[in-house]
Amino acid sequence: MNSQHSTINYQLIDTHAHLDYPDFATDLDDVLRRANDAAVTRIITVGTSLESSRRAIALAEKHSAVFAAIGVHPNSIEDAEDDVITPLRELAKNPRVVAIGETGLDYHRLPSEKVAKEEQVQVMTALRTETDEEIEAQIRDGAYKSKQASLFQQQLDLAVELGLNVVIHQRDAWEDTLGIMRPYTGKLRGVFHCFGGSLDEANEVLDLDHLVSFTGIVTFKNGVSVRKVAAQIPLWKFMVETDCPYLAPVPFRGKRSEPAYTRIVAETVAAAREITLREVAEATTETAEGFFQFNRT
Repeated sequence: MNSQHSTINYQLIDTHAHLDYPDFATDLDDVLRRANDAAVTRIITVGTSLESSRRAIALAEKHSAVFAAIGVHPNSIEDAEDDVITPLRELAKNPRVVAIGETGLDYHRLPSEKVAKEEQVQVMTALRTETDEEIEAQIRDGAYKSKQASLFQQQLDLAVELGLNVVIHQRDAWEDTLGIMRPYTGKLRGVFHCFGGSLDEANEVLDLDHLVSFTGIVTFKNGVSVRKVAAQIPLWKFMVETDCPYLAPVPFRGKRSEPAYTRIVAETVAAAREITLREVAEATTETAEGFFQFNRT
């Protein structure tokens, strides 16, 4: 630990960042310095496509504080190669790779919704009937969901094969995500990153021996329910992250997030639990060290 924060007797791990994004292209060294000054001593930069995963590994090889998770995000499936598993398996041989992901399901923007919005603009007053376009969009919805599920399962299978855990993305697809993961119970563990669900949903995840991870959402005015979850689940069942450059915590909301803000997330969780920052830091660091394979050879 650097002398810059030698008086700080804890360390934090930002378990989900996107340092390969263009947002950090011009000042990454400064970003990493600020993280270190905030006692964020390790950062996992997470791939969202094959190319993003390659960039994540390159950053991890260059910077000792950075590690990589590699995977294909569900929103990247339209541009994904027919075979992503062979190259992911090869990339995973790199010792700086600590997990598979992010992978999962995302139903937030389906083809049918785009058609519906277009029709609302065109015919605001007419009675709506099911058009050929809507039927076609629903068929595309099914194909889109099926392709996401297939890619998700392939990455879960790869994680089992390699003995790595998985970073899970889930948006508007709760039941389907859990349905796909249940057969893998006991074979791997997942972290539901950027958790924003209810306490019941968190307990569903924990009952399957998975984890959740909290972002800057816990600091938002409308983040009351997430703060309650962070306050009530067991201390050793969650991690902290930024998901930077997204979801900057208060007082930086609306600006670029960065790994240094992991400390703000941890402070907010500590306040919600009425414990010290050090207790949150020690617990989440121990949990992250048990979940991610930082010492691969």
